[in-house]
Amino acid sequence: MSENTIEAEIISIIADVSGFDPEEIKPESKLADDLEIDSIKAIEIVVALEKKYKISVRDDDVPKITTVHETTELVSRLLQQDNMIHVRS
Repeated sequence: MSENTIEAEIISIIADVSGFDPEEIKPESKLADDLEIDSIKAIEIVVALEKKYKISVRDDDVPKITTVHETTELVSRLLQQDNMIHVRS
């Protein structure tokens, strides 16, 4: 799965949770400052990402995610780690 595809899907999830139009959400958009994502909405987004991609986001990673791009990078990294685990098995 390409990073562009992941980013588009993440933008869709963020749009659903935040109420912003997907066209308004850019990779550099700051979740808290630009998109008004509070801690409750951040949890909703993380849960949606975990369900969609069958990944597990560590609680201590959540505060480190401040932009859409960082969210995309985290999901991509977790998907790669998951694929490596399946390849080794």
